[in-house]
Formats: sequence, structure tokens, C-alpha cells
Amino acid sequence: MSVWDSIVGQQPTVDLLKQIVASQGSQRDTMTQSWLFCGPPGSGRSNLAKAFAAALVSPDQGLNEEATRETREVLAGSHPDVTYLATDKVTIGIQEVRDLIMTSEQMPSTAPRRVIVIEDVDRMVERTTNVLLKEIEEPAEHTVWILCAPSAQDVLPTIRSRTRIINLAVPSNKAVAGYLRESLGVDEHRAALAARLAQGHIGIAKLYASDPQVVKDRDELVVDLLRMERASDAVVLAVKIADQAKEQATRDAEAQVAREEADFRRINGLDPEERVPRQLLGAYHQIASKDELRRRTIRRSRDVIDRALTTLTSVYRDVCVLQNNSEEQVGLVNIENRAAITELSVRLSRQGAVDRIEQIAVARRRIEGNGAQLLDLEAMLCNLLV
Repeated sequence: MSVWDSIVGQQPTVDLLKQIVASQGSQRDTMTQSWLFCGPPGSGRSNLAKAFAAALVSPDQGLNEEATRETREVLAGSHPDVTYLATDKVTIGIQEVRDLIMTSEQMPSTAPRRVIVIEDVDRMVERTTNVLLKEIEEPAEHTVWILCAPSAQDVLPTIRSRTRIINLAVPSNKAVAGYLRESLGVDEHRAALAARLAQGHIGIAKLYASDPQVVKDRDELVVDLLRMERASDAVVLAVKIADQAKEQATRDAEAQVAREEADFRRINGLDPEERVPRQLLGAYHQIASKDELRRRTIRRSRDVIDRALTTLTSVYRDVCVLQNNSEEQVGLVNIENRAAITELSVRLSRQGAVDRIEQIAVARRRIEGNGAQLLDLEAMLCNLLV
């Protein structure tokens, strides 16, 4: 299929980028070289950046149903002229950006352009951003920069003023469900459920569609929140959220290490049980080092907790929908718990519902900023008590 077919719910943006790629041959000197792709988590901004990069370096502009070698290499992360920078850390390091700048100055090996993609550019501190600034302002003639962030406001004004901003929409439930049916072969009911619960987040929708246990954990979290009456309930729920996040993060980190070890053996021509040669041991052990596993577990734990916070927010979102008589227009996320949410909408004032959404947002910011997860969760849940 075309490289653009995997982009969900962003047709106007895809059409625009197709036109830009198609015109680069005749208007090469005027093509924008610094881009900022903005969209909420799960909107597909990173996938769109990869598709754009593939279209820029592929001779068929990523349009043919049969993927070219260049397209396959870009999507696999192995094309010599397309470089990605993504991180599991809290921030992107200054040396990583300096290395990218050195790469950007090199002439492309096989493609007409060199493309640099930075995911989560909002994770840069100001000092690191300043290193990138001059290169974004005056990029090498042969290089295109594609930066990704949740919103333009998450990026320093000096960066966003020197880029062309592409804003992504939140994909509709219908679009996400269709993607799940076509790409994963999910049945219609499960696809619709996953799309509704994910609220436009494609990655989470895929997780809900493929892992029934995650959906069960989510359902339990909603019920626990709606039954919470005392501070002791809040403390118990906070511990449960933190423990589940740690358990899932550990499983996911270990599974990722196993995949990378298998890839390492495959790339180096080693059988699964074959002893790793001494000259490769250092690189092999680095994959599963304690520090690396701990770093990945912490990062993944934050992602799991973030998903839990989104679930909690959806409850108060539904409360607001009922309080404003908007269910027919926008629907409820947690339909299965409609009766309990209706009762909560009566007990809470409209401002009370909005305040609780803000309390969850505050906890999210604290946890993202390396706060004490359990304490932040306890404080937040206590503030959600009615």
C-alpha cells in the first residue's frame, strides 16, 4: 500500500504534503526545509513524519501500492539519508543534537535530500534548543528537518517561528475503528470499543484492540474511581495504579530487550543459542544492562500512568457532557458506566468537574517533571473526592 495509507484521519494534511512532494522537482529551491508537525499524543505525528520523509527520498514519492526499497528502508529506520532522533529519556541530550547537526551537513548518499526527524522536540531544554536553532534557521541546502511536538506552544518561539507548522487533528472514532479493522483484522465490535476508549489515540487503540487485559484494567480503574468515597480509598487506588504501572512497564521493557537481543543476533548472523563472540559482547550486554533496563522501565511506567490519567480524565469529561446535555452530539467515552457517571454529574457542580480535570492535569505535569509518582497520585486522588 502507499506510504500515506497508514496515516489515520488526517486526509487534508496528507493531501497537502503530497502536493508539496510532487512539486519539489520543479520548485526545489523554494521548498520549506524546516517543519514542525504538531498533534496530541496518538494523533500519528511521528508516523506522518516518517511517511513524509519516505516520500521525499523515494523515486515514486511514496505513492505506489508496491513499496520501493527506499520506502521500506525509511519505515524500517535503515535508510542512509534519513535520520531519526527519539528518546526514552526525560530530555533530549545536547550531544545528540550536535551529532545530528554534523550529520545534516553531510551530502546525501543516494537520495536527492537528507532528512532529519526529531520526535518529541518539546523534550529539549532551552540550552539544547539553542544549539539546534541556527541549523533550523539556515539548514544545509540538501537537508530537510522535521520536528514533532504535541503543540506549537510546547516548542520555544525561536524554533516555531523558523518552521512551517503542520497541525494534526484528533482522528475520529470512525477513522480509528476503520484502521483497526483494516490493519489488524479486528472485528467491528472490538474495533469500535477500542476506538471509543482510546479517544483518538491510535497507539492506545491498537493496544486496547489487541490486549483484553489492558481493557479490563481500564474498566476496573473507572469503577474504582466512581466508588471512591474516603481518603483511604484514594491512597489504596494510588498504590494500585503505581503497582500496575510498574508491573506492566517491567514486562514491556523486558520484552523490548528480548526483541533487541534477537535482532542483534540476526543482524550478526548468530543463532538463538549461539555464544556471542568476545568482540561483540560489549554491545550485546549493553542492550540488557541494569541501567538501560531501569531507564526503559521508568519511561514506560510514566507512559502507563499517563494512560491511567487519561482514563480518569475521561470520567470527568463524561460528567461535563451530561451536565451540558451534549451526549447526543459528542457521546460518552465510558458508556458502560453511564448510570454511575450520571449520579456523579448530579453531585458535582460544573466547576467542580472542570476543577478535577485540572487536578489530573497538574498531577500529569508533576509526574512528567520527575515528581514522586505515588505521592502525586495520592494527592491527586484525594483532591478528586466529592
